[in-house]
Amino acid sequence: MMTIFLIPTILAPDTQNSVLSPQIIEVVTNLNTFFVEDLRTARRFISSLKLGKVIDDLTFYELNKDTPQEQTLAQLKKLNADAGIISEAGCPGIADPGAVAVGFAHQLGYKVRPLVGPSSILLALMASGFNGQSFTFHGYLPIDKATKIKSLKNLEQTAKTKQQTQIFMETPYRNNQLLEDALQNLHPETMLCIAADITAEDELIKTLSVREWKKQKPDLHKKPAIFLLL
Repeated sequence: MMTIFLIPTILAPDTQNSVLSPQIIEVVTNLNTFFVEDLRTARRFISSLKLGKVIDDLTFYELNKDTPQEQTLAQLKKLNADAGIISEAGCPGIADPGAVAVGFAHQLGYKVRPLVGPSSILLALMASGFNGQSFTFHGYLPIDKATKIKSLKNLEQTAKTKQQTQIFMETPYRNNQLLEDALQNLHPETMLCIAADITAEDELIKTLSVREWKKQKPDLHKKPAIFLLL
């Protein structure tokens, strides 16, 4: 039976030796076909593992939000050996277009094997001190300022009424503006966790009230970050 491996990648540069399990190294060593969110990132990632593989001998199928689904299905159908799915960062299939390939793999009767590795969403939730029994990940909030503020207030209301952790993110270069909008429009006693540069040496994970964050706003510009409300 054909197997599709879901291969987690690093969240921060040069952390492969500390965050990746030997199983990931073994699986990548034995695969020659990969569905990847970003070709350059995937090639660099495999090269960094120093497996002795010739990158140009490998087959890469690009799978991002713009990839036609019928193209991915056709590529999966013509596989004659096991393959892997590699996200740009973290775990494939979680807030990631790799889920499309996984869905088709099940339809085709392939075996799907998720491998253990870093997920920024789950690591942030673990470290937040918030409700880990009930939580929702919303992905990116709207870009439009008025709509974004409305979304933030809706998330805050949901968190309070359901005691449910609300998780969201932003494109790194817009992090500071999102944080400013949150601090200016959420209730002072609402609890906010910011988790930035997870697994990196300068990792920041801290939970404070909105009131306290206003006194010590971090600079999150161009830093991968996850935000959590409760």
